[in-house]
Amino acid sequence: MITKLPRWVEIGGFWLSCIAGSINAIGLLGFKYQAVSHLTGTSTLLGVSLAAANLFDCAHLLGITLAFVFGAAVAGALVGNAALQLGRRYGIALVLESLLLLAAMFALLSTDSTSGHLLASAACGLQNGMVSTYSGAVVRTTHVSGLFTDLGTMLGTWFRGHPFNSRQAILYLLLIVGFVLGGIIGAFLFERYQFHAMLFPALGALALAAIYWVLGNP
Repeated sequence: MITKLPRWVEIGGFWLSCIAGSINAIGLLGFKYQAVSHLTGTSTLLGVSLAAANLFDCAHLLGITLAFVFGAAVAGALVGNAALQLGRRYGIALVLESLLLLAAMFALLSTDSTSGHLLASAACGLQNGMVSTYSGAVVRTTHVSGLFTDLGTMLGTWFRGHPFNSRQAILYLLLIVGFVLGGIIGAFLFERYQFHAMLFPALGALALAAIYWVLGNP
């Protein structure tokens, strides 16, 4: 049940969404308006490139997709289970995400945009794969379409007379607000510091890992 969710889920989920939102904003501003934190737009662009027989773009977009899947696979190997639970190696996963984002930043600063995009996508895949479900509540931190869908269906069932799960709704709203706030921060930092702005999500992931370890949950 959603009531079994520990309170750290809201805090951690909000911060992870903020990190992903900032990465996506930096990507949209720096990668020719290509999304980084999710694959919906990338998959659409891949279809368009295939239709136009643009092999260079197809290879690039396919690489981005595979990098995201690779990051999720690393998360699966580290965490080992989809259920969100303390005691798993989230700290290690967050450190790896931070390192990937730092590597992406240095690649982008050296004008290697392809490698930078691949590394950033892998970092987001790692984050998305790290947190999935707990007690029937889907926790998404790198995209918000599903969160808006879930909120809509919750409202619809409430109109039909079913109980409204306020705890779950608050969690989803926090994730959405975190993602939007991250987008604001990412855009603000990119405007002033260009790809050095990637330091914010990289250090944010590292800080979250440190907090997790300090709390005694390696």
